[in-house]
Amino acid sequence: MLQVSGALLMGRRTYEVFSTQWPATPGAYAEHINEMPKYVFSSTLQNPTWRNTTVIGGDVVEAVRELKSTSGKDLIGYGHGRFGQMICDAGLVDELTINVVPVFVAAGSTLFQPGGHGRTWQLAKVGPGADPGLASITYHSE
Repeated sequence: MLQVSGALLMGRRTYEVFSTQWPATPGAYAEHINEMPKYVFSSTLQNPTWRNTTVIGGDVVEAVRELKSTSGKDLIGYGHGRFGQMICDAGLVDELTINVVPVFVAAGSTLFQPGGHGRTWQLAKVGPGADPGLASITYHSE
């Protein structure tokens, strides 16, 4: 999906992880991520160092709506924090893929936070993930 997407959308925390990981990773996949347009939704990030990154500090929902209306290709978002919650609640996510990593942890955060706007998702595909031992579940927005 990433290879055919027109831009990568993410919140600040995902940006902080990706911007240190991907520029140092060799290969065609990493090269594509490094070259593609990236939009970070943050009110605190000031000077992004990752190539082709734009920081959007204003209204997340309006900015994503505008990007969706002007982009010629699909947009892909990574992460599940406040940014992901906002665009899901606003009805801006057409497809949701959850990759399950079979690790048990003592604490964590829920995928969707309480108080969000309910959405109905239709199961579209279940199968193995990109790496051995992972599962990938894809839903389409109704």
